[in-house]
Amino acid sequence: MVKKYTRRRFLEYTGKIGITGISGSVLTSSFRGWLPDGLSISGSGDAVDEVFGYAKSLKKGADATRKALENFTPEQEYYIGRTVGAVVLDKYKPYPNEQVNHYINVVGQTLAQASDMPETFNGYHLLALDSDDINAFATPSGLIFLTRGMLRCCQNEGELAAILAHEVGHVQLKHGINSIEKGRITEALLVIGSETTKTFAESDIASLTETFEDSISDITSTMINNGYSRSFEEDADTSAITILERVGYDPVSLIDMLKVMDTKLKPEGLDFAKTHPSPSSRIEYLSEIIETKTKPTFSNVQVDRFDEAMKNV
Repeated sequence: MVKKYTRRRFLEYTGKIGITGISGSVLTSSFRGWLPDGLSISGSGDAVDEVFGYAKSLKKGADATRKALENFTPEQEYYIGRTVGAVVLDKYKPYPNEQVNHYINVVGQTLAQASDMPETFNGYHLLALDSDDINAFATPSGLIFLTRGMLRCCQNEGELAAILAHEVGHVQLKHGINSIEKGRITEALLVIGSETTKTFAESDIASLTETFEDSISDITSTMINNGYSRSFEEDADTSAITILERVGYDPVSLIDMLKVMDTKLKPEGLDFAKTHPSPSSRIEYLSEIIETKTKPTFSNVQVDRFDEAMKNV
């Protein structure tokens, strides 16, 4: 019969055998790992077995809880990403050009399917923004935005694909979620995991609301105002190279796009120049890992569809 390790039973047996310092322990080395640092159990027989069993069950529960607090579920990521997207659309107006938006979605969805995260909770969605700023954003769960200014930096479909692959890289590497302060994640998920919505107290709801708002602020401040770390940007570039190669685009297109961007960005600008490492520094990094001897070539179909979609941007 499986024994039920209640708190009362645990206290009863710890009273029988005593919890002491390490020096007084007669516990085998394989049991020590279940106890907090500096404590051990002295005694023998069923009492030790009882306490060990209860301690083991506690540890399993704690490990499961801690693991759950390390990550958001895909559904939670989706709602966070959707809220971040709303903040982006509060700052930038959508570009209402069906042809452009259809085209970037066809290219972007193709790249996403070749990534290490081909599926998200509600799928990838791409949208052009009606702004001359040179910028691009990717929210958790796969909402990707590109400004008209960024689209104008693209000379061909390969360079457009390079930008989109970089943003898909941010999604699959969860850079948006990782910009949330860890304390906020733990606080929010601890409350969510221990209560149901029917039993939330007003203080719990207020705390969750504040934590959620602060989490969204963490992401949007990073994306729009401060930018990701250099290592995050390099990781997204490295992922973009892999994705481009899987689809059949030449990753040299990423370097070519950055060269164009380098001529258009204003050093004191509030867009890409503020939130990303300089194009020249990224080109230097990429040149070490990409063979750049040849110029990418494109089929007539690729050239025609790019020219047709981008003619009014």
